[in-house]
Amino acid sequence: MKYVYWTLGGLLAVAVVLFGLQILASERVEVVELHTLDADNAEVTTRLWVVDDAGYPYLRAGGDGSGWSERLAANIEFEVTRAGNRARYTAVGRADKRDRINQLMHEKYTWGDTLIGLMVNSRDNALPLELHRTE
Repeated sequence: MKYVYWTLGGLLAVAVVLFGLQILASERVEVVELHTLDADNAEVTTRLWVVDDAGYPYLRAGGDGSGWSERLAANIEFEVTRAGNRARYTAVGRADKRDRINQLMHEKYTWGDTLIGLMVNSRDNALPLELHRTE
């Protein structure tokens, strides 16, 4: 029975370390807040990484979809808070810039991008979303 407890304790410790690394990787560099609306018209705030290229900010949606990217697709306009400033945007999918945005994300978020990439099974199908300010 002692070995079962040791095994369970070890597995719990590994899970806590991985969760802590994910939080550290996600929050240690610039993070923006994306404000979208759910099916009940309630605001949902999601913290995301952002990079800039050629005058536009970019978010990166995973290739397998996510709740925030589905809400964004369902509502043409949404808001983003960056450096304390909240503004309204629309998004344009830019699959043609996947390699460039993946490179910029990796340069900015370094080992955090590598770690999260391993957890989400690569960035090969990620969709860069080019943000266009509407106000």
